[in-house]
Amino acid sequence: MPLPDALLGAGDPDVFRIVGSGGRSSVLLTADHAGRAIPGRLAGLQLGPRVLDTHVAWDLGVAGLGERLAARLDAFLILHNYSRLVIDVNRPPWAPDSIVSLSEHTRIPANDSLSFAEREQRRSALFDPYHHRIAAELDGRSRRGQPTVLVALHSFTPVHAGQERPWHVGVLHGRDGRLARRLLRELRREPGLQVGDNEPYAVSDASDHTLVVHGEQRRIPHVELEVRQDLLATAAGQQEWAERLAAVLDTSLAEGLPPLPGGPSSLG
Repeated sequence: MPLPDALLGAGDPDVFRIVGSGGRSSVLLTADHAGRAIPGRLAGLQLGPRVLDTHVAWDLGVAGLGERLAARLDAFLILHNYSRLVIDVNRPPWAPDSIVSLSEHTRIPANDSLSFAEREQRRSALFDPYHHRIAAELDGRSRRGQPTVLVALHSFTPVHAGQERPWHVGVLHGRDGRLARRLLRELRREPGLQVGDNEPYAVSDASDHTLVVHGEQRRIPHVELEVRQDLLATAAGQQEWAERLAAVLDTSLAEGLPPLPGGPSSLG
């Protein structure tokens, strides 16, 4: 079935934005949910600013955190510019929640009853270019012999579905927990800081794409970091967390990482 006309028009922003393209750090930062743009032809998904300004549409504060952390580390950072309500670039395209019709308690009417061609249009326009760019960066580093540590940045709402979340930060990993364990150890040294181990989310093949495909499958060190959104509500808060995360990453990576076990089935 042929795809409809191009999803993105001349007035729409680029799919992604890169900060620190020449960064010398081994750390490569991603921010899958940094943006809330909606392609013009989708008419805001029939949603108003009341929804598009909230965590339902994007990870509040993560763009500022990423920019500050990239500057602090001299690291490459890629930020996706479009709302996860158009398509979630941290979900496998086959996952049921790749394009949602209900997010928490919010209906997304424009996502009801999408055809296969419409879903493929969103994937080819917004999902594929972002992940192709991450892959190209990793391929280039591999050819140059440049070490890489993948750090996926996210933020989470303090209250979800009526449940308060006590953690200040979550350290997430799947099969390979080498880097996550070091970061957990370092973050838990700070008095009063509540650190989640695979909380408030856990990484899986069904719920995550960036870390699984670009980290696990390439067998490079990786971790996902989730910071609570109220702690990133100001520039000062974003800077404080950038400094904190930079310090624990520096410490955790200073001695290198132990080698992976022999096969993918024994990761972690």
